[in-house]
Amino acid sequence: QAQLVESGGGLVQAGGSLRLSCVASVRVFSVATMGWYRQTPGKEREVVARISRLGSTVYADSARGRFTISRNSIKSTVYLQMNNLKPEDTAVYYCNANIESANSWGQGIQVTVSS
Repeated sequence: QAQLVESGGGLVQAGGSLRLSCVASVRVFSVATMGWYRQTPGKEREVVARISRLGSTVYADSARGRFTISRNSIKSTVYLQMNNLKPEDTAVYYCNANIESANSWGQGIQVTVSS
């Protein structure tokens, strides 16, 4: 189980922006596909965006065009830049590291978007 440390959540008004960060160990970061997921009460955790170790990205339909995932290999950090936030983006966001189908998760960070 890799250790992932998230930061950057909080409360923002609709239309605002937040940037989430997730730091992983160098060993994990160098080989993992990194991703951001989110979960609201009573619902399953859903993917928001993923980025491979080579930089290929995949976005959920709800995130495409508003969110950008990126990774910094020097800092072993993956980011999620979230723009034009909507109340329906309110959720606990989780950082994920996937290595050969084995998943590790961060502790989760709250993002709340007020209308």
